[in-house]
Amino acid sequence: MTGGDKDLYSGLIRLHVLHHAAEKPIYGAWMIEELRHHGYEISPGTLYPMLHALTRKGYLKFRQEGPSRRARRIYTITPKGRAAVADAKKKVRELFSELFDKE
Repeated sequence: MTGGDKDLYSGLIRLHVLHHAAEKPIYGAWMIEELRHHGYEISPGTLYPMLHALTRKGYLKFRQEGPSRRARRIYTITPKGRAAVADAKKKVRELFSELFDKE
């Protein structure tokens, strides 16, 4: 992704994060690898602030796992996050329909 692409894809990355958190608890390093499988090269310096923002906005919650100095934050989706994913699915389906139906 180039600099301009980051802005374009940031919403898709957030949707990926929420989608995977809806399936099972996630943590940052795993999410970076998962996103890499989808073609996104995202650094910890980009992902972790995104996870923190999604938590502040009430879409995710976290618990710490492991010793306090090296604790891993495990993120799970909240009811607000699930509702946002459900709404986003409708909007993404409509957008994909517009993008690909005319091909």
